[in-house]
Amino acid sequence: MIDPGPDEPEHVQALASALEGASLVNILLTHGHDDHAGGARALADATGAQVWGPYGLDVVDWEMSHGVSVETDEGWLTAVDTAGHTKNHLGFHMPDRKALFAGDLLLGKGDTTWVGEYHGCVADYLESLTRLRSYDLDVIYPTHGPPLTDPADALDRFESHRRSRIAHVREVLGTHPDASADELFDAVYGDTVSERMREAALKSLEGLVEYARTLSD
Repeated sequence: MIDPGPDEPEHVQALASALEGASLVNILLTHGHDDHAGGARALADATGAQVWGPYGLDVVDWEMSHGVSVETDEGWLTAVDTAGHTKNHLGFHMPDRKALFAGDLLLGKGDTTWVGEYHGCVADYLESLTRLRSYDLDVIYPTHGPPLTDPADALDRFESHRRSRIAHVREVLGTHPDASADELFDAVYGDTVSERMREAALKSLEGLVEYARTLSD
């Protein structure tokens, strides 16, 4: 079970029911956000499972790093370092199926995911996209949204969006090097971001500014 989702009793019970009869259950986490990992401990308690996932998560029984593999009834899953959305973020590669479970590195729709949680996140994100290009993939399964059946196109799309944002930020900083956060926000996002998403967008913008300035140094 990869990314069991939130800690909602009915949801966890539905997952536990789906796993009835399994001889062994392992829960794998791509990262620690509540919508992915919140229900992991409750599901583990209900099924006798162990929780595998990245370093730094209290809920994890077995910490995984890049290259560590777990056997499943469908084939081996191997952890892939896909930092960016969070610092400790993993994808899970299934070589026999030419498939990768991507967590929130990519989403099933659109061309962007949130990258703004920590210092260096944009550089890590771009490196993770590059890393996935070295894998022979027929499909990428994001945790949110439908499968991505053209992995190369998806990687191009998400990278292009991020680099266009970086270019826009560099352009603004080039003409207004002392622009405030609000001024940068208005220049980059305009009125395309709802008030509900403003705080997340500001954090994303911080990451873009940090990365853009490293390119200018």
